Amino acid sequence: MSLMNELKQLQTEAAAALDKVASADELEAWRIRYLGTKGAVKAVMQRLKEVSGDQRAAAGKAANELKNALQAGFQAAQASLAGAEKSAVPAVDVTLPGAKPNIGHTHVITQTINEICDIFGRMGFDVAYGPEVEDEHHNFEALNIPPWHPARDPLDNFYINEAAMLRSQTSTVQIRVMESHDPPVRIIAPGRVYRPDAVDATHSFMFHQVEGLYVDENVTMADLKTCLNEFSTAYFGHEVSVRFRPSFFPFTEPSAEMDVLFEYANGSSKWMEMLGCGMVHPNVLTAVGYDAEKYTGYAFGMGVERLVMRKYNIPDIRLLYAGDVRFLHQF
Repeated sequence: MSLMNELKQLQTEAAAALDKVASADELEAWRIRYLGTKGAVKAVMQRLKEVSGDQRAAAGKAANELKNALQAGFQAAQASLAGAEKSAVPAVDVTLPGAKPNIGHTHVITQTINEICDIFGRMGFDVAYGPEVEDEHHNFEALNIPPWHPARDPLDNFYINEAAMLRSQTSTVQIRVMESHDPPVRIIAPGRVYRPDAVDATHSFMFHQVEGLYVDENVTMADLKTCLNEFSTAYFGHEVSVRFRPSFFPFTEPSAEMDVLFEYANGSSKWMEMLGCGMVHPNVLTAVGYDAEKYTGYAFGMGVERLVMRKYNIPDIRLLYAGDVRFLHQF
């Protein structure tokens, strides 16, 4: 059989095989068989050197036309299969309910801070913020904490250098506000604070505080107790029981701690400390330029994590920072 006849027969055979292709895998097998590096077209073109000189040009032209025809047929079949697969995808049923995206929400600590700010906001308190990197004057000296006080020990604070440290309390914001505002002053100061505590179920090297301050003429301890009683009722509910115990803080005199009574399902109950408070020490008022003979005030500070753990009966503070969305989605 002449090479020209072989080319015609190969074209007929390849076209017939291409008509039977019904999938992408079958089409790829067809391409390898006819157009691959070891395929039928390649084999035929290698035989061109056997054709005599006067017929080689015509045979070469016919071989190239065969190759081009098969490549065009391959591309057309490829496009046809792709269109068939696309049309096989079912149409969207617009009557079905949509897929809800996984929408997050604010962290329970942020929720609690916002709730605290809202409660005190209704009592006339503004919200104030301050830097987390502080100096010793605002973190200690202006708060009546002398150089020999154990609270200033380098082992109990995160000192950055001799002039700066991470604040250990948001009382620093109270000092900054009083330095820049004349009485009356009524603010709360939420934010992060830092202390080098060993991390366990109830301690962390970083936690959140909300501190409050009210300075004006004729402010008394009765005003402080009324304010904190109202807060406790709003946050824990109308059935809450609170008590105040004498305590000591360098920046307040007299000082107290407020406890909340928690009752458990087994019938037992327990008083737990919730916050520290007291009347602003005259030395603190003097340090910020206030007339301690004219003005009085009260201050309080509460740990946000402690409030969250007590309200929601969370046994371990580390759960609040672990980032487990299964836990966080409960709030």
